[in-house]
Amino acid sequence: MTGVTVCCGTVNSIKSLWETRIKKSKDELKKEREQRDRRAVGRLTGAWEDRITLAKLKEKVVTEEGRVILRIEKEEWKTLPPDLVQLSQIQEWQLHRIGLQKIPQFISSFESLIVLDLSRNSVTEIPKEIGKLTRLRELLLSYNRVSHVPEELGCCENLEKLELAMNEDLDELPTQLSNLKKLYHLDLSMNQFTTIPDCVVNLPSLEWLDMGSNRLESLPEDIHRMEKLHTLWLPRNELEYLPDNISRMQSLDTLVLSKNKLRDIPPLMEGMSNLRFVNFRDNPLTYDVMLPDLKEDVDEEENDREMFGRDFMHFYIQEARKRGYAVLNMYCVQNC
Repeated sequence: MTGVTVCCGTVNSIKSLWETRIKKSKDELKKEREQRDRRAVGRLTGAWEDRITLAKLKEKVVTEEGRVILRIEKEEWKTLPPDLVQLSQIQEWQLHRIGLQKIPQFISSFESLIVLDLSRNSVTEIPKEIGKLTRLRELLLSYNRVSHVPEELGCCENLEKLELAMNEDLDELPTQLSNLKKLYHLDLSMNQFTTIPDCVVNLPSLEWLDMGSNRLESLPEDIHRMEKLHTLWLPRNELEYLPDNISRMQSLDTLVLSKNKLRDIPPLMEGMSNLRFVNFRDNPLTYDVMLPDLKEDVDEEENDREMFGRDFMHFYIQEARKRGYAVLNMYCVQNC
């Protein structure tokens, strides 16, 4: 009779290995289930938080003079929730001092937007989707951190007012901005421009331009092409001279040139009959002249204004002309 020998050790080893695999599989399934549950809870929590955030935003929506406005000031809103698109009927954003770091790409969903005012935040970039806002009239982004303006902004065909003051590193604009045929107000002060961009000179409806506190070293020779410009602010720059064609700016009535490096005033500016206010204060002009017959009963502020204003300009040009003739006559006497 043949006997069968059973190895208990081998059976036990197999059983132990099998049990270990089963336990490991159960542990993995449990872990996967827990992760799945956490993700689901996270999604629910996120959705719930978005609903709460959206509810808070709805509380900030007001209607004034028939316009729907989202107004938030001095609160912490570094980002805006995607669910905000549910309020796409909003026509104006007024979000000031909220720490906003980014304009969301879904801004393109707000096709009824007329005013986008994000002044005094931390916005670093203007998304190209801004070009979809063809009804936008005002874009106010002063006191932010924008260093680049996308060419798509030139598609905002109804834009009338653009403010980009105090963005520090901003030093150029895309040529496509010359397509903004209705833009009449432009503030580029307190940036890093070294010249007035060509696209600005080409704006057909521009009436008001502020480029004070930049690094302008010269003005374009064809500056007279800005035919409708009536106010030009250029204080605190590096201008050493003015082009003669500035005298051909027939609509110009306010010109501020204080704190530059001007040595002379172009004689042709004498014929600018529409120029009502001009300021040459704090420039190293060649001739030290004083206005004659200042009225004693005029207050000090008025005296300062006149001293470096329009009357001063005319008197300076006349004096420069006289002194130039005197120098020429003396030269002729000595050399003729």
